[in-house]
Order: sequence, then C-alpha cells, then structure tokens
Amino acid sequence: MSDLATPPPPDDDADMLAAEFVLGVLPLEERVLAAARIQSDAGFAEQVTVWQNRLAHLNAAYVEASAPNVLPRIEARLFPTRPKPLFGRRWLLLGGAMAAALLAAVFLQPQQPPPPMLTATLSDPSQVLSFNARFDPGRDELTLVHTAGTPPAAGQDLELWAIGAEGTPRPLGLVRGTETVIAEAGLVPGLVLAVSLEPEGGSPTGLPTGPVLVTGVLSQ
Repeated sequence: MSDLATPPPPDDDADMLAAEFVLGVLPLEERVLAAARIQSDAGFAEQVTVWQNRLAHLNAAYVEASAPNVLPRIEARLFPTRPKPLFGRRWLLLGGAMAAALLAAVFLQPQQPPPPMLTATLSDPSQVLSFNARFDPGRDELTLVHTAGTPPAAGQDLELWAIGAEGTPRPLGLVRGTETVIAEAGLVPGLVLAVSLEPEGGSPTGLPTGPVLVTGVLSQ
C-alpha cells in the first residue's frame, strides 16, 4: 500500500462556475461572488486559470476593432441645427439701429405744453349771485362753481349760455347744485358766459327767455 495521499476528485460545480466566470455568462451578483472566491480559494483560482488557457484560442478568431463614434449622431438628433436666418448680422444691426432711431424720435421729441386753463367770474354788480367758471381745453370740460346766491324757486332753473363774437347765445346746460360739470369743446378766450333764469327744464326756444342774472368773460 502506498503512503501517498490520493488527490481529492475535482469539484464539478466549482469547475462549471470557473468556466462560466471565464465565459462571462454569470449574472452580476454571482460574478461578484466568484471574483471574491478567486482571492480566497486557491483551488478555484487554479480552475479559473485552466479555463482561461483552454479558451484563449477563441480570442484569436476576432480582430480587435474600435467602437464607432456615435456621439455626433446622438447630439444631432437631440439638438437639431437651427435654420440660419435669412438676413445676416449686418441686416440685424441695421434693423436694430432703425428701431432705436424710431424710439428716439417718439420719446425724445419736444413735448407740447398743455393748453392753458381758461377762467371766468360770473357775477352781477350787487354780488348777490356769483359763479366761478373753469374750462380745461385738454379735457374739453367746463366746471361752474356756485359761490354766492340762493337756488331758484320751484318750477325754475338756471341755464348757462356761451355768447361768441356773433352775439348769439348758445345753450351749454342747466346749472344745479354747488358744482356743475359740462362736457364742452371749443371755448376760447374772450367768450362770454351768462346764466339766465328759465322755466324748469330750461329754455323751450333754445335762446334765453328769462332775465340774464350774471355774466363773465373767459380769459387765461
């Protein structure tokens, strides 16, 4: 009987694991465990080396080739080239200069001062009844403020008139309350304002029918 110890039979499972490790067909988790076993199990590491030597001739059948550069095509699909403008940079600069000149012409031109306000004091010699008139040409608005006197009796109204150079009175509206605002355009300096006493609702003829109580001249 020989004293030499008989070597243990090969571990078929370990041998299969070594082959699959070399072929690269193991799942990721099993491949990590196999790589760790190579560091700790010398027998398993030797089996891996054997399989690497057995399969080394397979690498000779393949020529090493560099991977194609697909990055430009990917970028072209993700970021397509914008169409070039019809006009060059010179035209854009010219357009910008024209726009700036137009804005300057609009905003830098001298501003016209607002037209002056016209005023008048309407009163009689006794000062029993009086009004202050103010005409805003920018808003075409005439404001008449009752400053003295009592309102007319029941069944009567005060009516405001404008009298130009031709001397014909033109009705502007009824005067009621402390302040009367009338939308009116075209009043000019030198125009005479007058207030007459009329039947309730104003003159039925379009001309004063009652006494003219107060007058005043519009001026700046």
